[in-house]
Amino acid sequence: MRKYHVSPATSNPVDKDSSPGKIVTMAQRTEEHVLNFAQQQLDATSERLEQLTHEWNTERALVAMAGTFVLTGTLLSLFRNRTWSIVPGVMGWFLVQHAVQGWCPPLTLLRQVGVRTADEIMEERTALKVLRGDFQNTRDPLEALREARLS
Repeated sequence: MRKYHVSPATSNPVDKDSSPGKIVTMAQRTEEHVLNFAQQQLDATSERLEQLTHEWNTERALVAMAGTFVLTGTLLSLFRNRTWSIVPGVMGWFLVQHAVQGWCPPLTLLRQVGVRTADEIMEERTALKVLRGDFQNTRDPLEALREARLS
């Protein structure tokens, strides 16, 4: 018996609908950052890791954008013109579409302005931590799990 899934895999649905050129561009950007920080001092690498901790990913940016449009559209429809009530409805539809399909039109805009997925940010963080020497070779599964949780 075959199981059918109605929702996309949650690992990285944005890449599925991003243009191949945009994915390559984001990957090249990550590689440039890693190569750049591999040649710098430990302090610069630690500073970059701190920056990455605060970098907004596509999910966070999408939710912030949607919230801003919903709030603005609601206030404008209450105090200016009821026609503005379309804006919260459209943004709600986009959020539902994103939850079900893993993609919505605002994501294309976010990717075009350079917002990366959580996986892309984590890839750069992990590479920098490896270069900095954060990971110890271990055969102990619990030790490996502890290191993964700290990273």
